[in-house]
Amino acid sequence: MSNKEQSPGAAPPPKRMSGARAVVATLERLGVTDVFGLPGGAIMPVFDALYDSQINQIIVRHEQAAGHAAEGYALSSGKTGVAIVTSGPGATNLMTALADAHMDSVPLVAISGQVAASAIGTDAFQESDVVGVSMPITKHNFLVTEPEEIPVTLAKAFHLASTGRKGPVLVDIAKNAQVGELDFSWPVTVDLPGYKVPSKPHAKQIKAAAKLMAQAERPVLYVGGGALAAEATAELKELVEVTDFPVVLTLTAQGAFPSSDPHCLGMPGMHGTVPAVTALQRADVMVALGTRFDDRVTGRLDAFAPDAKVIHADIDPAEISKNRVADIPIVGDLRQTLQGLLPKVKEEMQRNPRDISGWKH
Repeated sequence: MSNKEQSPGAAPPPKRMSGARAVVATLERLGVTDVFGLPGGAIMPVFDALYDSQINQIIVRHEQAAGHAAEGYALSSGKTGVAIVTSGPGATNLMTALADAHMDSVPLVAISGQVAASAIGTDAFQESDVVGVSMPITKHNFLVTEPEEIPVTLAKAFHLASTGRKGPVLVDIAKNAQVGELDFSWPVTVDLPGYKVPSKPHAKQIKAAAKLMAQAERPVLYVGGGALAAEATAELKELVEVTDFPVVLTLTAQGAFPSSDPHCLGMPGMHGTVPAVTALQRADVMVALGTRFDDRVTGRLDAFAPDAKVIHADIDPAEISKNRVADIPIVGDLRQTLQGLLPKVKEEMQRNPRDISGWKH
């Protein structure tokens, strides 16, 4: 077999290209079809490369709009949103959108241009420490200074943004990395030591939660945006059917359960409904699913749901007992959590039947 021949299914040989074209080639291979952005000097090579691709570019008039548009795209499409901006003020204009995506766990990859690696730290024209500025408001960020780093770094960014508790990831790419050349090949190996995505919840915690739910006299399901992020709406609906528990939905959980269903009490908190707030305040068991006990919901934490024992299920262990101590913590993917919880709850309720019709009305 000659050097040019390949065995069936083998990866194609590396192709020489610029870093900017490698950005676009990587986005294409990651399934990106639409990007939002605003051109500028330090990111112009990438925008030039986009013109020769099938990726649809939506040009905005302000970088913050690019970030928010990418957020909306992500929430409506289920894909990871992409925003592309230039260095300095272009990148700093994006920070509000990154903070918003971080707070609402929206999968977003932001690509920003940066001055050449040799000029970083010299206060060069339109230079800003985008990695430093964005560190507290992103799930992770990267600075790319060599063209060879581009494919694997972008692959890592998309993996981080779209797995576990989703969120924004920034990739800051120096100008020299965009105009320099590399031998592009795909696929790449994504190796992220220390990054582990919780998936299957602990069986002992599932069993304890089911037992407590079956003993409840004034239960309520407190559902957050994690139900939508985990695509667990079918499991949530089945849980309500099995338990007959009332449901309250946070702002980011709207659509996770039908608002027309008699079990749905509406949105809790300062902008919520009286039934939803009352149910939480009077509950003896609160099942918090994919939610973070935000202050707009709880108000004063020391006066929130004072008599409730709390079951808190979330994929992010940092949220468990952060604001409200969980009596039964469950860390894991919410869809898998509900799939494990359903048969256990059925079993416990058959063993310990309880009439809660008076509580619901």
